[in-house]
Amino acid sequence: MSTVELSAGTIDYTDSGDGPVLVLLHGLMMDGSLWDDMVSELSADHRCVVPTLPLGAHRHGMNAGADLSLPGIAALVGEFLERLDLRDVTLVGVDTGGALVQLLMTGDQKRVERAVLASCDAFDNFPPGLTGRTLVAGGRLPPRAFGLFMQQMRLKPVRRLPIAFGWLTKRGDASAKRWMRPVLTRPEIRRDTVRVLRAAAADRRFLIPVAERLPGFERPALVVWASEDRVMPPEHGRRLAELLPQGRLVEVEDSYTLLPLDQPGRFAALIREFVRE
Repeated sequence: MSTVELSAGTIDYTDSGDGPVLVLLHGLMMDGSLWDDMVSELSADHRCVVPTLPLGAHRHGMNAGADLSLPGIAALVGEFLERLDLRDVTLVGVDTGGALVQLLMTGDQKRVERAVLASCDAFDNFPPGLTGRTLVAGGRLPPRAFGLFMQQMRLKPVRRLPIAFGWLTKRGDASAKRWMRPVLTRPEIRRDTVRVLRAAAADRRFLIPVAERLPGFERPALVVWASEDRVMPPEHGRRLAELLPQGRLVEVEDSYTLLPLDQPGRFAALIREFVRE
């Protein structure tokens, strides 16, 4: 694990392999370990750079004045690309990470060569599903009370509920359990998470104008969607692919939203084929 000091604070990241650069972005209440199985596969012939963003499972408290709205975190990813001087990047995002990728696709594209959107927040689906709405509602609590509210996530039966991770992954409960540790044990992480959730609640329609700008992304784009997704509507995958001038849709069976946990081999193969093309 490496660290980099950005304007918002310290960010952990992993950087492994050599070849075309992949930057892999996780979702809310997750960390970079979401991508571990795929990095093991892809780092044989790609450089895989995976930041852990301040989305609730990070390990360093952010600066008091940091912008922790999703547009602010997308800008932080752009700063991360600049600081590491990453070029000709393939951006890959799932869940809320896909919303961040959309923001970057419609902003400064000078370091972005391709984009992969995988089962992610889009259009009016924000916050997405029961999980997103429950989290955003919890964010109205003070950080200490939010921590008490999240204590129930220590229990596997609670984590497997539709309001938690039950509709996000079929096979990834061990990862979900690990992602809960920072918010359960660190006051500064609870503070940051509440700030993220309150910013999300303040602008629930921000992805609609973003979608309107997606046709301006004229570089190769792959949309990968879980055909059984119960949080991110499969119809949104089709709509995103149609909006993108070079968009292509692939649907993956036997997976919920978190394809890197449920179908890492299949997802990795699709990315390898996409970059090779």
